[in-house]
Amino acid sequence: MTPPTVTISHSLPPITSPQKKPTPPTTTTLSLLQLCNHLHEANQVHALMIKSSQISDTYSASRLAEFYAVSDNGNLKYAETVTNSIQVPYRYAWNTLIRGNLKKKNTHKAISLYDQMMCKSVEPDRFTFTLVLKACTLLGLRESVKQFHCQIIKRGVENSVSIRNKLIHVYAVNGSMVDARKVFDKSTDLDIVTWNSLLEGYAGNGEGGLVRHVFDEMPQRDVVSWNTVIAYYVRVSKFSEAIEVFQRMQEEGEQPDGVTLVSMLTAIAHLGALAQGKWVHAYIRKHGIELDENLGSALVNMYSKCGCLDRAREAFDETKRKSIDTWNAMIAGLASNGRSLEAIDLFSSMETSRTQPDVITFSCILNACSHGGLVEEGLAYFGKMKTVYGIEPDVAHYGCMIDLLGRAGLFDKVEETMKSMPMEPDAIMWKSLLSACKIHNKFDLGEKAGLELIKLAPDDHASYILLSNIYALANKWDGVHKLRKNMIEKGIKKPPGCSSIEVDGLVHEFIVGDTKHCKSKEIYDMVEEMEAKLKVVGYEPDTKHVLLDIEEEVVKQTSLGRHSEKLAVAFGLISTKPGTTIRVFNNIRMCGDCHSTMKLLSMAYSRDMVIRDSNRFHHFRGGSCSCMDYCKFEWKEYHVAMCTVSARNSQCNVRYGIYRIRKHPWKLVHSGFQWGKQLAAPLLILQAMQTT
Repeated sequence: MTPPTVTISHSLPPITSPQKKPTPPTTTTLSLLQLCNHLHEANQVHALMIKSSQISDTYSASRLAEFYAVSDNGNLKYAETVTNSIQVPYRYAWNTLIRGNLKKKNTHKAISLYDQMMCKSVEPDRFTFTLVLKACTLLGLRESVKQFHCQIIKRGVENSVSIRNKLIHVYAVNGSMVDARKVFDKSTDLDIVTWNSLLEGYAGNGEGGLVRHVFDEMPQRDVVSWNTVIAYYVRVSKFSEAIEVFQRMQEEGEQPDGVTLVSMLTAIAHLGALAQGKWVHAYIRKHGIELDENLGSALVNMYSKCGCLDRAREAFDETKRKSIDTWNAMIAGLASNGRSLEAIDLFSSMETSRTQPDVITFSCILNACSHGGLVEEGLAYFGKMKTVYGIEPDVAHYGCMIDLLGRAGLFDKVEETMKSMPMEPDAIMWKSLLSACKIHNKFDLGEKAGLELIKLAPDDHASYILLSNIYALANKWDGVHKLRKNMIEKGIKKPPGCSSIEVDGLVHEFIVGDTKHCKSKEIYDMVEEMEAKLKVVGYEPDTKHVLLDIEEEVVKQTSLGRHSEKLAVAFGLISTKPGTTIRVFNNIRMCGDCHSTMKLLSMAYSRDMVIRDSNRFHHFRGGSCSCMDYCKFEWKEYHVAMCTVSARNSQCNVRYGIYRIRKHPWKLVHSGFQWGKQLAAPLLILQAMQTT
């Protein structure tokens, strides 16, 4: 929708002589205005000025109008009445009235007041134009900006630094960088604000090459300049470049502020560069920077996305003024790291603190239920959204429910939910259903979901790959070849699986079968050692995860052994001290064979391993994973006495009170990955289950 334009009269009124500021009266009651805390008190001062005839004094009336216009206890209607009553038009009063309307978001009114000024022959000054240009920025009035620019030139105030900078800014915001550059090039006195205005304009319009060119050409830079470039790189997902600029910022002696650190923590979170994230946290503590809502949320998010939940909780507790974003970041971090029950506990704490949850909060808690297999809890929270908090579920919340029910194998409820939704299923819902069908071998339903997904996202490589995997698992290789032929014809390419690991502050990346690393020989020697240790404990490669039409079993096993996350783990083993936690970040979902391998490797090498894939975190320790294999296996439910026992393959999970109890060995596991004391009660439950 095209934003409305405001027509400015081209016929200018006679230019009056420059106005002089009226001399303040020697005896006034204006000082009383500074003591007013309520509108009725200002009305009393107003009445006193009328009674004493002081209201006829231009200066006094303008000060009263200023209070009414910009004070939190003022009234814009009264301000306009007082301004119109001034017999000798006074520019200061009109500027104040425009400023008050901008403060109260009455942007159209602010521009109409400019027209009233013209009709009353009140000469605008640089402050007037700065205010109306700000109104144009907020409204996106491109044509009105040009009209005001013309009047600025006619009145000879185009050389004003504040007007020049505001013109560059408003042109940039409206996408007119050619006009912004013309204003910049015609300027003779370029200050740091002028340069920053142009820099922000190029960054806001996505002109990356010019952003860096202008930045490098700047005669001097301040923290705003650095923040603009760093934030731009983060916005366009060039996280390594953002970190490089930050390092250059430090080398040149510029001190980062809170805005800089938020951008840096965002970049670090995406790269998984935990060491650099710890450095930023140490910097915050060393310089006594307060963890406000934004910085605290960014720090919690960074630690969560690096798989370091203990430090995330520390940052959460250090943040004194927690906003809903801070709570959401912590709940989301717990959910993605497999601590679903802790996420539920934190949601309850948030309710106790009287912080109102929003739509994002419920997306986070529903994701927690999905990752933890908490079907009943998820259904309860979904109902609570509307009945308790009056929040209508949107497409994201329904998507979480489809994921939750699909993972649990409740396909009848999935179908019921999709039919009852007030909106059509989106691509994310079909992806969730397709993934669930792969887990539970529902090939026919998976094919239907995959075809619907391709209709909605015909250019997304994931749509074709997911359906191709379904065909491959069902041995429908004709379908696989047809899909990949379509991808080639449409020019759709699947990005290669890529895993990264940070060692000594440097991030190393690997792709499948990578041989370009400088330590490739040592890495592949370690891969062979890993495979030997795995064979000792009875590991056999799960070749059904090689979704290619390959008949030779040896070739399939070799393919599995060269997956990027295994290469990254091998590099971590040869590059770090024994006992060091290995953290790997993968851009795609980890296959089942790699998942089984990592569990055994964590036990064989006595190492904690944290793998972040495109879906969630997996914390491997002592042969177990924090996801409790929920992402891999089909669940079956048995009802035993007062407990619900869920079994999958050779492992058993029991909901017992608010805890999850695992087999091998029987230990109390809070939220899936915190070990406690041995229990005897689960043995009785196990016996009951075995006799069912």
